[in-house]
Amino acid sequence: MKLNPITPRDYPELQKYFENQSHALCAYSLSSALVWKNDFYRPGGAIDGDALVISGEFSDPEKQDYLLLPVSGERRYSPGELRRLARRLDFERFSFAPLEYIDAFGSSEFKRFFDIVERKKYHDYVYRTENLAQLPGNRHSKKRNLINQFSRSHEAKNRTLIEPITPGNADECLEFLDLWCEERDCDVNPREDLACERRAAENALRNIDRLGFRGILLRIDRTVSAFGIASTLTREMGALHFEKAFAGIKGLYQHFDRECARRLFKGLTYINKESDMGVEGLAKAKKSYQPAMMVKSFDLVLKS
Repeated sequence: MKLNPITPRDYPELQKYFENQSHALCAYSLSSALVWKNDFYRPGGAIDGDALVISGEFSDPEKQDYLLLPVSGERRYSPGELRRLARRLDFERFSFAPLEYIDAFGSSEFKRFFDIVERKKYHDYVYRTENLAQLPGNRHSKKRNLINQFSRSHEAKNRTLIEPITPGNADECLEFLDLWCEERDCDVNPREDLACERRAAENALRNIDRLGFRGILLRIDRTVSAFGIASTLTREMGALHFEKAFAGIKGLYQHFDRECARRLFKGLTYINKESDMGVEGLAKAKKSYQPAMMVKSFDLVLKS
């Protein structure tokens, strides 16, 4: 078994392994895994019987290469099988192991072979779709007020339009992304999370019709001012991978976030809005939407 680089061209062949996958961490979205490839990070893949093994390798020696848990709709690898797989592929760790997987076999069984390391910055925030689509109750009253302000200043005056992202309008989203990144100095350090996320969003937009993504954009006075891109993660959960809106327009983000919940996650009970990556401001914003649960993420580090 050999790991080979994987690219968006491999999506049709690899997607079958994800049809019944049950991991609730966004790392287990094939669509997302493929678009994060850049000069500093390379995803790889190998077939192990009825399972797909995905790796993440970095050019930066200070970052740690890893494997994801094997993806299979048919079976789960035991801790002993994971140890053999890691040794076979010459990797020291599995990253993004959800707590539910560890609990299924028991932490004591895992500790026979691995050190279990909690990765709080990669815990995913998960929300009930109906709550984000409706924003009910007093706890969301400030957000509803902001939405009402945006509606009066923009919607009521017919200044807004929401439409699906397609190859025909993806370039406009890319132009918007350039402006959004100028607001935040995304490219100060090309190795930092914001710069890497920008390249991933660009890859997603360029492959919007090829990788199982679905997306919407919002125009104000015909100009793209927000976009969101999602995919299906499990049978009852979708992931909102990218959501961008101009910060200077009052109520725009709150309005657009609600529209993403209403339009991109029909038939799905939960929305995974990914992790806060340890960014305090991002964590505060995600917590303000009252997550239904946090999906905890762990590294399994092979014992010597």
